[in-house]
Amino acid sequence: MSLGTSQRLQSLDAFRGFTIAGMILVNNPGSWSDIYPQLEHAQWSGWTFTDWIFPFFLFIVGVAMTFSLANRKTHGVTDKQILLQVLRRAAIIFGLGLFLSGFPYFNLSTIRIPGVLQRIAVCYLITSLIVVKTSVRTQVKIAVGLLVGYWVLMEFVPVPEFGAGLYEKGRNFGAYVDSLLLSGHMWSATKTWDPEGVVSTIPAIVSTLFGVFTGNLLHSNKSGAEKTSLMFIFGNAALLLGVILDNWLPINKSLWTSSYAIFMAGWALVCLATFYWFIDVRGFKKWAHPFVVYGMNAIAVFVLSGVIGRLLVLIKVPSPTGEQVALKSFLFDNFFLPYASPINASLAFAIVWIVGMYLIVWIMWKRKWFLKV
Repeated sequence: MSLGTSQRLQSLDAFRGFTIAGMILVNNPGSWSDIYPQLEHAQWSGWTFTDWIFPFFLFIVGVAMTFSLANRKTHGVTDKQILLQVLRRAAIIFGLGLFLSGFPYFNLSTIRIPGVLQRIAVCYLITSLIVVKTSVRTQVKIAVGLLVGYWVLMEFVPVPEFGAGLYEKGRNFGAYVDSLLLSGHMWSATKTWDPEGVVSTIPAIVSTLFGVFTGNLLHSNKSGAEKTSLMFIFGNAALLLGVILDNWLPINKSLWTSSYAIFMAGWALVCLATFYWFIDVRGFKKWAHPFVVYGMNAIAVFVLSGVIGRLLVLIKVPSPTGEQVALKSFLFDNFFLPYASPINASLAFAIVWIVGMYLIVWIMWKRKWFLKV
């Protein structure tokens, strides 16, 4: 998500690019039945590499927000003007999410309302309001309050027929709220609850606030070595706290539990600290250039990848046997599967997808075409 900064951190662009490349890798296997375990979400509680992707996006939005807001205030933009710009951007991002949910049929009676971009939009909007209108001390209190409040709702509010304190699929307070507010407009794979549902957005907002706190550190006058050290220290502390809390509140991406938000903020801090140390502190930048190119057009990549992926499934072509098959299946079966085991062919397909998307955004980067909302 390009938010613009007065002192652009190449490490942040690279980290964003790494994250969007990871998203393409896990979202576009050649075959959904042949995937390495780390390239799919944990079955329920727990985590894999794939479970890094979404919280990293929200964390990055929070980091970028601090530079963007500071830049606007430096140029005399008022809080009212800032919030109007934030509202406009959030509406556009939410709209792009709805576009991807509905493409290409746009059946409004069953269109999925929640989604990745929709959650990013909501978290961006609410976090911006918090940051513009409150002090850092208050923001910390809000973050703690939201994490504790989520746990209280999940642990103590009884769900009809199931009771309180459950964290099972479709049998928890979050699923109950989704069934009341989003009936008929949830993810087709679940139908009765949504991984980007209403209640789980509460700790997702805190994932964005963790990025804001990190952005404040990066925007400070501390040396690069100090900033790196503090990110590593806070990151490892968050990882430890997340693992401890997992004993009472499971680390769960679909529920976006408070322990998950804290644990993934730890990983985000450690990863960003690594990028920051090598790129912005030590000046080793060439290796990260492909990630930077990706990161400067993250939303464009997300939308294009989603549209192209949908089209490859919808477009039908004749197979060697004469039957009509999806173009994606045709390409996978004829150009990947004959040359590797199913699981490695599936991985190769995803890697080729990453390369193909990179060529698109590289052309955009060369021509200085950046999708900014």
